[in-house]
Amino acid sequence: MAIATETRIASHPVQMGRGPRHDWTRAEIAAIFEQPLNDLIFQAQTVHRQYFDPNEVQMSTLLSVKTGGCPEDCAYCPQSIHNETGVQAEKLMQVDTVLAEARLARDAGATRYCMGAAWRSPKDRDMDAICDMIRGVRALGMETCVTLGMLTPGQTEKLREAGLDYYNHNLDTSEEFYGEIITTRTYQDRLDTLGHVRDAGINVCCGGIVGMGEQREDRVGMLTTLATLPKHPESVPINMLVKVEGTPVDDEADLDPLEFVRMIATARIVMPESMVRLSAGRETMTDELQALCFLAGANSIFVGPKLLTTDNPGRDRDDALFDRLGISPMPL
Repeated sequence: MAIATETRIASHPVQMGRGPRHDWTRAEIAAIFEQPLNDLIFQAQTVHRQYFDPNEVQMSTLLSVKTGGCPEDCAYCPQSIHNETGVQAEKLMQVDTVLAEARLARDAGATRYCMGAAWRSPKDRDMDAICDMIRGVRALGMETCVTLGMLTPGQTEKLREAGLDYYNHNLDTSEEFYGEIITTRTYQDRLDTLGHVRDAGINVCCGGIVGMGEQREDRVGMLTTLATLPKHPESVPINMLVKVEGTPVDDEADLDPLEFVRMIATARIVMPESMVRLSAGRETMTDELQALCFLAGANSIFVGPKLLTTDNPGRDRDDALFDRLGISPMPL
């Protein structure tokens, strides 16, 4: 059995120690994803240790700086005007209020501060305030990330000039399944925004959501798109669907937790230099499932009571889990 296992692992061309590949085929990624779970986790942990300290996890905090009223029809989103979820539209927060929240996050141990606005795309009149937020958070000694929807090249230049470190723009799912989840913008729209961000010299944060009714081939498809970009996203958030009453996907069957672990592990193997974030959905995950995800190569989480509008584990629970696992927060 040992010989067969070694052969099976070696058959997947990860190019250990040669740097990341960008020429993955969908069949290769499917073969990695579908191998026996013990082999998959072993391979992912081996790759992880080549690039990262296996006992450090980056801690980020996410704040909704403009909540609700989004015209997009994303089936998972409680902030869409198309979904009856009770989330009310609010104006863009004041810069001073955002910076006060950022100080609290920094003092609680977060090293990256992420700001999200429920827009299809930002209006030029809002960019000055967003840029002031970015400059203010950087002055606090934290990395900055924003997610604002689709961007023009001119808007990405303004963000770069303000010192933005990361821009988040998720693919959400595979191109084939995308139309089942979103109809108000295309997959190519998302890829175009990622291209504008990359052209401006801003780091990319891009991942997706699992558990929305997609099939395994769609999970593999999304990872294939990410892993064959000219440069891998520096951050790859993997989200477990948080079911919100009033959204079209709130009655989807629960995803097998081990399928989620496979998603984390495969992302780690095919994008070895990226931060793989165990993102939304941790509130309902057991400690054991989270531990498996860290073993499979996740090395980033969101801390704080909220992820935009949905719940996130309290800091006391995270601290207790980290103590049990011997994990330390990753320094900036």
